Amino acid sequence: MTLIRLEAVAFGYTDPLFENVTLTISDNDRIGVVGNNGCGKSTLLKCITGQIEPSRGRIVRPKGLKFGFMEQDIPEALKGMNLYDVISTAIPEEERDYNAWKVDIALDTFKAPEDIRHKPVKELSGGWQRLALIARIGLSEPDVLLLDEPTNHLDVAKILVLEQWLNEQIHDIPLVTISHDRSFLANCTGKTFFVRGLEVREYNYSYARAKELLAEDDKTASSQRTKERKEIDRLQRSAHELRQVGVNKHSDAALKKSVQIAKRAETIETKLTEVHVEERRDIKLGNSGIQSKRLVRIENVPIQAPDGTFLFHIDKLDVMQGDRLLILGPNGSGKSQFLAHLCRAFLGVEAAKTNGVTITPSAKLGYIDQHLSRLPLLVSIKDYIAREFCLDNQRTTSILVNAGFPMPKQGTKLGALSHGQRARLALLGLHLSSPNFYILDEPTNHLDISGQEQLETEILEHGASSILVSHDRAFAQNIGTKFYAINNHRLVQLASPELYYEAVLESPDTGMSGRNLHFKKKLLMPNPR
Repeated sequence: MTLIRLEAVAFGYTDPLFENVTLTISDNDRIGVVGNNGCGKSTLLKCITGQIEPSRGRIVRPKGLKFGFMEQDIPEALKGMNLYDVISTAIPEEERDYNAWKVDIALDTFKAPEDIRHKPVKELSGGWQRLALIARIGLSEPDVLLLDEPTNHLDVAKILVLEQWLNEQIHDIPLVTISHDRSFLANCTGKTFFVRGLEVREYNYSYARAKELLAEDDKTASSQRTKERKEIDRLQRSAHELRQVGVNKHSDAALKKSVQIAKRAETIETKLTEVHVEERRDIKLGNSGIQSKRLVRIENVPIQAPDGTFLFHIDKLDVMQGDRLLILGPNGSGKSQFLAHLCRAFLGVEAAKTNGVTITPSAKLGYIDQHLSRLPLLVSIKDYIAREFCLDNQRTTSILVNAGFPMPKQGTKLGALSHGQRARLALLGLHLSSPNFYILDEPTNHLDISGQEQLETEILEHGASSILVSHDRAFAQNIGTKFYAINNHRLVQLASPELYYEAVLESPDTGMSGRNLHFKKKLLMPNPR
């Protein structure tokens, strides 16, 4: 049964975000909302809930319909509360005493450790803040659940728990979710809204199949438009020839027929099939090449936190040419510290050798940390690229335009950019520096799906040797050639990332501590000495 209906809806402040959107949301729908950063996805959700009124059209929804809406950031009013109280406020005050058990159940469902349940949420990780909002919404007993980027800041363990909750505990509540996580969309949605250009396209399939159908429809539309253009050209030539005949031979009939054919061409032109043209936002990587078979060897190396706390130990690890190593583990287990440790080793190759890290002399590093902390936020886009890579004005302008930064935007300071734009700029910097070995810490953070897919294509086409950390399961599966997990303070090799995901979901603490997962199947190999 149709629950919500959008009829010719349009919205825009100065420029329109979308126009003539006609969609339906039914009582059993699980919908993924997909589109490039900044295309209007969050605005569409706010229109659906009534937080924003559309510029035109109307949205039909039952009177009293209760929405459970989660935005991307935790409200300021909740930050001072502890985790328990943030969730309990979803229950009406007069009912909280005798329904307190519901809060405990929610905390148990999301595997919240006892030692964080009474901490202020502002002191918790972004992942726990996000789960607090989701649990809070779940307890509010909504008629429709709307989640804006629910997997942001979540590690794989928390994403798996979230999926389990959505699919098992609240499977009967309609869901509309914005997400760039392809695995999450595959596991939790069966319908897709593509927001692009000024349109929203609806498909009754989850993302992967919906994308195929969208591509087929685009191809059909392009072919139809080509036919229409050819017909317009033919009619215009006929009209021109008849006009010449009418003038030269003083034929009123020919002139009249010429006018009729010209009008037919004009009519077709006013109704040309719309063809979507994606804004150019290329992500390019390079590979300057390397002759050595082994790029890095790590032996008997402890990885520590900045304060000296021991995190895990690497017995022996070789990175060979063409290897793409995926490092798996929950937040806080030491993945980023390992990548930072290796990056520091590249800055002092000889000193690193005495500490167990041997790097081939011809290896040239390309590094991105998950916070993009190396970008100078007070410098403009154009100045950053021109100065960092010694490029002239024309070359800088051209490169930035191809990367999706039009000329009017190039004077913007990096600090004013969205996180997605900063991520694309950081990847552009990698391309221009031409490394032959990549260390990438959560490179898909802040990238929309098209950006993720472009990055995957570049890595695969260039055969880039790399060590990567990613909670994006689709990215890990598509890119990785070898998989390692941090478990019980050691780095162990796995046959596939699925072994890690299964162990995380089935471990008593859901792998949140990352200290001791139990693998059902044999590992590919322990770290041999």
